[in-house]
Amino acid sequence: MANFHQPRSALGYAAILHYCRRDEHAAQEHAEAAMARSRERGFPQLLAVGMMTRGWAMALQGQGEAGMAQLHQGLAAFRAAGAELDRPRWLTLLVEAYGQVEQTDEGLTVLAEALATAHTTGERRWEAELHRLKGKLLLQQSIPDEAQAETCFHQAIDIARQQQAKSLELRAAMSLARLWQQQGKQAEAYELLVPIYGWFTEGFDTTDLREAKALLDELS
Repeated sequence: MANFHQPRSALGYAAILHYCRRDEHAAQEHAEAAMARSRERGFPQLLAVGMMTRGWAMALQGQGEAGMAQLHQGLAAFRAAGAELDRPRWLTLLVEAYGQVEQTDEGLTVLAEALATAHTTGERRWEAELHRLKGKLLLQQSIPDEAQAETCFHQAIDIARQQQAKSLELRAAMSLARLWQQQGKQAEAYELLVPIYGWFTEGFDTTDLREAKALLDELS
């Protein structure tokens, strides 16, 4: 994406921004606009970005089969365009979509590829999210591995803190807090989540923050 130029990349960046905000409806809307623009102007990388973001949004909105197909098509188009930059990001979308459709083994396979790619290329911005998603996938197994999932959530929190990625830290903390809530550790979950949620000042309004507030209300 670094070789995108304004204004042709604006729609692609908007789609990604809404992905980061966990707003799949807006992400899909901007992704479809980006795809239309890329077809008009011949921007293959932008088309791939739009397809991948749209596929993620579709999967999260219950259109699992169509969303997965769109994600795979977008990844293939991304590689065909000679674009490898930010590949861990796009694999992260695919991992989350696999989790959404409960294809756990496939998700874990892609997750291992994403982590290996991040370490090889040094693109480690999504490493915290990958560890969080690994924990979620481990909990989806026929025999949930709660101990390993908890370790993954702690790793995600630690990495996010090291990278000063507060949004990813909040997301990982919510996953761990939900696990502790299920285990009857209400107080520990509340104490974990309160200071992270409190870091965000007035004016922030994301899906993650709304979900964190609702979870705190349940735990208090």
